[in-house]
Amino acid sequence: MVMTRPTGARTIDDILAEARRRLVRLVPWAAAAELDAGDAVLVDIRPAAQRRAEGEVPDALIVERNVLEWRFDPASEYRLPVAGRYDLRVIVLCSEGYTSSLAAAALHDLGLTRSTDVIGGFRAWRAAGLPTRGVPDETAR
Repeated sequence: MVMTRPTGARTIDDILAEARRRLVRLVPWAAAAELDAGDAVLVDIRPAAQRRAEGEVPDALIVERNVLEWRFDPASEYRLPVAGRYDLRVIVLCSEGYTSSLAAAALHDLGLTRSTDVIGGFRAWRAAGLPTRGVPDETAR
C-alpha cells in the first residue's frame, strides 16, 4: 500500500535538518574542552541498555530522552538542581548524534538557546580517544 504524505507533513530528515540549523554543533574535542573549562554540562540521553552496550562518559549527567525537557526546563517543578537558569550550556550526547540534535533543539524551544550536541555522539567521542568507562558489550549490537 502506497500512502500519500499529508499536506504539511515533514520527513524525519527535514525535521533533523531544521533542528541542526538551530545549533552550533561540536566535535568531540571541542565539547570536551568546554567541559574541562567548566562552562557546560554534558547530558547523556541514551537509554540504559545502550549505555551498557557502548560504555559511558565519566561525569556525564544521565537524563534519558523521555524526561529531558522536564529535567531541564527552568520553570518545571521537576527540573534538576543544575537546570535553574536559561543560560546553561547543555551539550547533549546520544549514540551517533542524531537524537541528540533533536533533543538539543527541544531545549532551545524551552529557552536554553546555548544547548547543542556532539557530532557523531558517543561513538565519535570514544573514537576520538576521549575518556570513557565500561567495556562495550560487542554481543549487544
